[in-house]
Amino acid sequence: MNVLTVDVEDHFHVEAFAAHISQDQWESHESRVERNVARILELFARYEAKGTFFMLGWVAQKFPRLSRQIAAAGHEIGCHSFAHRRLQKMTPDQFRIDLRKATRYLEDQIQQPIRCYRAPSFSVVKSTSWALDILAEEGYTIDSSVFPVRHDLYGVPDAPRFPHLQETFSGNRIFEFPPSTIRCGNANLGVAGGGYLRFLPYNVTYWAVRRINEVEGQSAMVYFHPWEIDSDQPRIQAGFRSRVRHYTNLSGTHRKIERLLKDFTFTTLSRACTLHSSYQTLNVKALSATRSV
Repeated sequence: MNVLTVDVEDHFHVEAFAAHISQDQWESHESRVERNVARILELFARYEAKGTFFMLGWVAQKFPRLSRQIAAAGHEIGCHSFAHRRLQKMTPDQFRIDLRKATRYLEDQIQQPIRCYRAPSFSVVKSTSWALDILAEEGYTIDSSVFPVRHDLYGVPDAPRFPHLQETFSGNRIFEFPPSTIRCGNANLGVAGGGYLRFLPYNVTYWAVRRINEVEGQSAMVYFHPWEIDSDQPRIQAGFRSRVRHYTNLSGTHRKIERLLKDFTFTTLSRACTLHSSYQTLNVKALSATRSV
């Protein structure tokens, strides 16, 4: 079972444009997230695929019906923070406030607990690993924020490549399901998500997922954003590097995702995690602790 995830944010929320668009300017930009999510839901329904949608709290606040529509279609709702701030720009207290605010909106909207988290720009790195303790303390059991690659914005190159039980500095435990990578020499290369999915030919992505499944015996994770299937989105004036990162191959992403849905089997993050014995152990201990209280 491979994992299908969507980071639900709008085209003006991305880190590539953070230096050009402040949060107080978001309302002035055309929102396209609802129509793009509708296309994604239609695509997933066509192939009877279920996934985890990591919702930005700001989006949930502005479009309260959206998370309900996603959940009603049988998909899982996870948290993608409230204001899409990288953890390097926040204190632990600010992170906790942001997390609680987003969680409150999402849980009120779908009337279910939120247990999966993904940090903006995979910003749980060595210097911000304190966030895992806060997630565990706030009731989260699954994280997908630690990308085992070397990158200018994120990454923990020596982190485990596959799902595992992560013990924090304070002794808490959380199940970490990292984005997929392929080992190449002494480095890990990202595959099957975001820019890696858009930039690489589909045959490379197909080969990588098959290798993870059949050779390494592991589940792969696909991730993308609603704006990545929207080639008609407004162009934002930013630096050349930011524009290349954001706009390259937008027109082909929908087709690549559809091919993945044809070629592989996908499920939600939580369902995939339940297949791992270490996650089952974590849930049993959590349940026992709750009952004892």
